[in-house]
Amino acid sequence: MRLFLLALCLTATAVAQAPPKYEFRGAWIATVINLDWPSCRTCSPDVQQAELIGHLDELKAAGLNAVLFQVRAESDALYASPYEPWSYWLTDEQGTAPEPYWDPLAFVVEEAHKRGMELHVWFNPYRADRGSGYPKAASHITNTHPEWILDFGSIKILDPGLPDVRSYFSSVVADVVRRYDVDGVHFDDYFYPYPPNQITNQDAGTFDQYNGGFTDVNNWRRYNVFRMIRQVRDSIQAVRPEAVFGISPFGIWKSGVPAGISGMDAYSAIYADAVGWLENDLIDYVTPQLYWAFGGGQDYGKLAPWWESVRHGRHLYPGHGLYRADNNTSDGSLFAANEIPRQVRFNRATEGIDGSVFFRAKNITRYGSRGFADTLSTDLYRYPALPPPMDWKSQDAPGVPTALTAAQRDGGTTVDVSWTAPSSGDAAARFYAVYRIPAAEVADLDAAMAQAKNLAVVTGETSATDVPPVGGLYTYVVTSVSANSIESLPSNPAVVQSSVATEASPDGILALAAPRPNPVHGETTLAFTLRQPGRVTLRVLDVLGREVARLVDGAPLAADTHAVQWTPAGLGSGTYVVVLEADGARVARPIVVIR
Repeated sequence: MRLFLLALCLTATAVAQAPPKYEFRGAWIATVINLDWPSCRTCSPDVQQAELIGHLDELKAAGLNAVLFQVRAESDALYASPYEPWSYWLTDEQGTAPEPYWDPLAFVVEEAHKRGMELHVWFNPYRADRGSGYPKAASHITNTHPEWILDFGSIKILDPGLPDVRSYFSSVVADVVRRYDVDGVHFDDYFYPYPPNQITNQDAGTFDQYNGGFTDVNNWRRYNVFRMIRQVRDSIQAVRPEAVFGISPFGIWKSGVPAGISGMDAYSAIYADAVGWLENDLIDYVTPQLYWAFGGGQDYGKLAPWWESVRHGRHLYPGHGLYRADNNTSDGSLFAANEIPRQVRFNRATEGIDGSVFFRAKNITRYGSRGFADTLSTDLYRYPALPPPMDWKSQDAPGVPTALTAAQRDGGTTVDVSWTAPSSGDAAARFYAVYRIPAAEVADLDAAMAQAKNLAVVTGETSATDVPPVGGLYTYVVTSVSANSIESLPSNPAVVQSSVATEASPDGILALAAPRPNPVHGETTLAFTLRQPGRVTLRVLDVLGREVARLVDGAPLAADTHAVQWTPAGLGSGTYVVVLEADGARVARPIVVIR
């Protein structure tokens, strides 16, 4: 009954739903078959780097705070690995280093952190050859350890039942965590092969030798995956305990679970028991690939709450099939334009769901995907967010930033904020959170900092640029943020008065500021200034001149700057006109509503 009522009220509450301050907002950057990056395997490092920066900039502009970057798709490497050859998908020849030399993983870690974004390094644990047909390097695992390989024709995987394979892969992961400043380790959903290449008796010899007392080969296969994940978890904890570990399993655990769900499932087909991993605290977060819409046999509205019910206190960030919203990435029927936004709102309305991950980056950075990037930046992710802290990770706070200054430029419309990094603290400062707090809220600083709308910037650097709403008096403070999103106390304050960018009436009696935000899906601020007292009318008209909202109706107002909050509930997408009138003076501004 609770879920029915929740679903029933989602549409009614969507516009009023405020973004949270803590939310995981991720996207996968897939490198296998160059899905997202690099688009050109023979391009120079400069071109590949520029393209990667472009992805990060676009994801940041859309409001994301985490990137899941694929570095090992076929027992290869998009980084300088002592174990495995350079990836064909980077240099067009497996085993050949970039020329001139560069390390994509080192580069993307640094660039993501500059932007205040987490970087999770994405591994495919077992796949050795996906059947792409390019020559394998002499140093590739299929050549150096053919006895570790299970052969399915064009597809080859490392044998999960071999202890040497599990130890080898754990070493690969530990090496990356040791040498690169990554925030997390992430696995995708490929363990044993998917149908139609599912395993039959290819591992019969391994089962005979290493069954460990198991009599059921299916349970033994699931235990092999379990042991690998446990071993990797232990390696990460030993090398860098602050790094998180997450997995993105296929979205259906078992067919028929929960009731009404049907289709292939991970438990039976690829021997992935995500519930067992969660019950044994092997992972920090789970990102089930819920690449379906609401309704039907793979109902998002049933699957997401079910995964929340089995998360065992760990974080849940559902994976969304954003690729299904664009013809460039989907050859089936496309999702409706509101499908993925509706899923994000559903997550927020379901206690215990801590964020979202989108497949894939290009559906935000390059493809239209039904206007999703604009929906994020202007509505769903219109305020920055910090990744949610994990209770079982360190709760130590970094030191306090000092010497905060705020300098205005461009006529007072832009504020440059800078500070000095803390010299001490119980934890290192991973990022910095810059708060812009209206004058009316400064008296209760803790309460103001708890609100997402007052978080202006998250960055990895000791300076930031902000464009505050017009005509306000604001106090800036900054906190240091640990790898687990634990904040320091705030810095010293810096106060600024932003200028008013206005459209003025010819006689100068009225001035109407640009709506913020514009375009608008949720709430927008309409600020205006009176040069003398007067009776004010503030209306919104459609393009045919019909009134659709009256926000101020002849009220007597003082000579001052005023602001009205407006939510365009019930209006369709399109251009409207905000009209301000007082004592015969009139001024208007356009505003765009999006759905």
